[in-house]
Amino acid sequence: MKNSLLTLILISAFALQFAVAEAAQTKTLKLTEKNIDKIVAAMTLEEKANLVVGMSRSLTDAETANIGYTKKIVPGAAGTTYPIPRLGVTPMVFADGPAGVRISTTRKGVDRKFYCTGFPVGTLLSSTWNDALVETVGNALGEEAKEYGVDVLLAPGLNIMRNPLCGRNFEYYSEDPLLTGKIAAAYVRGVQSEGVGTSIKHYAVNNQEINRLANDSRLSERALREIYLKGFEIAVKESDPWTVMTSYNYVNGEYTSESYKLLTEILRNEWGFKGAVMTDWGGGLDAVKQMKVGNDMIQPGKSYHYDAIIAALKDGSLKESEIDACVKRILQLVVKTPRFHGYKYTDNPDLKAHSAVGRDAAPEGMVLLKNDGSLPVSKSLQVALFGVGSYDFIAGGKGAGDVNKPYVVDLKRGLKNFGFKLDPEMDTLYTAWVKKERERLAPGNSIRPWYMYHSRPEELKDADAAIVASAENSDIALITISRTSSESYDRHIERDYMLHADELSLIKTVSRDFHAKGKKVAVILNVCGVIEMDSWQDLADAILVCWLPGHEGGSAVASVIGGEVSPSGHLPVSIPVKYADVPSQNFPVNVPETGHNQSFEHYSTIHKYYDVPNIDYTDYDEDIYVGYRYYGTKNVPVSYPFGFGLTYTDFELSCLRLEKKGDVVEARVNVRNTGNFAAKQVVQVYVSAPEGTPDRPARELKGYAKTRELAPSETQEVVIKFNVNDLAFWTGGEDGKWTLPSGEWMVCAGTSSVDLPLKAALTL
Repeated sequence: MKNSLLTLILISAFALQFAVAEAAQTKTLKLTEKNIDKIVAAMTLEEKANLVVGMSRSLTDAETANIGYTKKIVPGAAGTTYPIPRLGVTPMVFADGPAGVRISTTRKGVDRKFYCTGFPVGTLLSSTWNDALVETVGNALGEEAKEYGVDVLLAPGLNIMRNPLCGRNFEYYSEDPLLTGKIAAAYVRGVQSEGVGTSIKHYAVNNQEINRLANDSRLSERALREIYLKGFEIAVKESDPWTVMTSYNYVNGEYTSESYKLLTEILRNEWGFKGAVMTDWGGGLDAVKQMKVGNDMIQPGKSYHYDAIIAALKDGSLKESEIDACVKRILQLVVKTPRFHGYKYTDNPDLKAHSAVGRDAAPEGMVLLKNDGSLPVSKSLQVALFGVGSYDFIAGGKGAGDVNKPYVVDLKRGLKNFGFKLDPEMDTLYTAWVKKERERLAPGNSIRPWYMYHSRPEELKDADAAIVASAENSDIALITISRTSSESYDRHIERDYMLHADELSLIKTVSRDFHAKGKKVAVILNVCGVIEMDSWQDLADAILVCWLPGHEGGSAVASVIGGEVSPSGHLPVSIPVKYADVPSQNFPVNVPETGHNQSFEHYSTIHKYYDVPNIDYTDYDEDIYVGYRYYGTKNVPVSYPFGFGLTYTDFELSCLRLEKKGDVVEARVNVRNTGNFAAKQVVQVYVSAPEGTPDRPARELKGYAKTRELAPSETQEVVIKFNVNDLAFWTGGEDGKWTLPSGEWMVCAGTSSVDLPLKAALTL
């Protein structure tokens, strides 16, 4: 009995000692890159639930992170994750960032302003067809994010431009998945080279804004695989983004953030993605299901998400191993961040240098659609500047793609700084008119929320006599047509896609009066996306699309107008003759606005789900025939084809040679500058399936390259590589597979989807 008691005492003492030692170890346990599993094991259920749910529902108001707005750490950032100080788990700060870091300019108790660089929008970046240049822009963005204390940029957006009316197209890259994926990958590599993460978005098939929170995108498996997922696949495999953001919508009846197929089977198992997945802000319905399928973070997070997860963990409907997998992936992300590594951000990025990056990149994405020799313009000539957009220039879009910029260089200022002399009368008239219009619109614009575009000034009225005088006194007319858009809203045909009556009248009047004097007219399109051009393009002698080129946009346009640099952009999207030609006719067209938010204001709780076409659901009836795949296959004429773009010189392409090295095909093309102006050229390679292959597009883009700047008479050989597996297409339904037919494939090279003078056969 005595020995038994002694043994019991010794065991108890040992147990107590072990417990004390274990408690001490836990107390000193801090997160490192090598002990993530131990940290997960040491976390309480409450800590795990907190980590997977964002910060907008807990603690004090000072620590709350709401949708698009945080009050602590980095004011104005989109959100943060939950810190766990006892285990050394630092918070992560997320900020919107497709065209610049979106944070607040003001901070309590601080006199200075915190501005960010407004870089060119996604559409312009893709129009460069220059991966290296986009990577440079991404590098500047990453550096700026890091210096403002941002750990992950919620960018880039790489949804397909299915329809020209999508309000968020300005953030996106192309109607083609290859160009989309390559440009996105370059952007990601650039940002992440600075040790800042990215979140590629919106995964997936988020191609309209109206009722985006509840719309069901219905499409075939082959369209899903070949068109809408392919860009994400390329970006994942070629740039290893830190995170992926799921979209708001359903895909074939299932919320993307609740889809095991999209998040685990395809993203992780098929593509090998190793990072974390987060919801878009407010996305999804079932927090527990999101955890179970592999959506690691719910942002910005609400109390009921936390409560549901805790309840499910306690009743066993959510296994601890399931949430542990999410927690582990989040911690693997945390240990990469600048904040975890103790980076002392300065709140003082080099805005001057970054502005120069954006200004220098923009001309490469400007697309010269037409030019009879009107451009470039000699500085010895007097320029008459027309259109309110010349004086109220649009640098970027609104919503998550907006940036609090230090200034915007309009076209007037850009041309003057470049040394151009402007028609003084038109300058005076427009300056006064735009000032008056801004004052008229100010009250309404001041109360419009961050996600809504501002009302634009109307065109100058009763200016016929002034235009006649300007045609007499000036040497050339420049007319700017502007368009902006925002997330949460889709564009209207009459309001946005078509020219307004006053804009069309302006072009007609200026063209009539200037042409009567033997003088030229150039139109500058400062636009968020495609507009109708067939009704007026013949009136212009030159047309330059500058898109939304960032806050140094006016300077960048002036450098092109003045011939300092040749535009070298090519269209990443087709421009149809009329909207009725667009293959995606299943789209919410001219939906009335109440001024609240089209994302959800048209969702009706009165109707059952699936009741209203293009609102509750959208049928992707065009299948894989998006953009040029449709126009080229069905022989539908376009105003300007995908891939089109002129320069200030001429180029000759010759000697297409194919060489197959294992599974890699090298297409070599000689490019010679045959004109008198130094410029760059884009070479595009398209492939057609073997004759007799059923139901395939006439041609599909499989590679591209941009030359260096070639001097007159200079030649460069470009090499464009693609894998033969990239030629495969999806056959069968959900249980289908990638198929690569044998036979003779036709490889074509040229400068657009219709200008393909070089051809060679590839036998597989």
